[in-house]
Amino acid sequence: MGRSNSTRSNNNSNNSSKMRDFKITKKEGEWYNTIVTDSYGKVYQNWYETASEASDWVMYIWEKEEWFNSVNSQELLYRAIQDCKEIDSKSNRRAIL
Repeated sequence: MGRSNSTRSNNNSNNSSKMRDFKITKKEGEWYNTIVTDSYGKVYQNWYETASEASDWVMYIWEKEEWFNSVNSQELLYRAIQDCKEIDSKSNRRAIL
């Protein structure tokens, strides 16, 4: 399973061309660093323990790119944080946000 996930925008205004690309690298003692660019030019990065997991994630991003680019990422982040706060509250954990 991935350790962290981030998204960077490419700022390329010509999103009509297919820009798909990926890069999987591994340094000694580290997990596989996986960088994927979808056909909209949006760049995603994640880390995986195995090359197979990294490759699967590349395909997952490309299969779901229409969905990723049709939703409001800020709204998704807000909802995810609210869900985490609710889980913490139900578990009687101290609020961190």
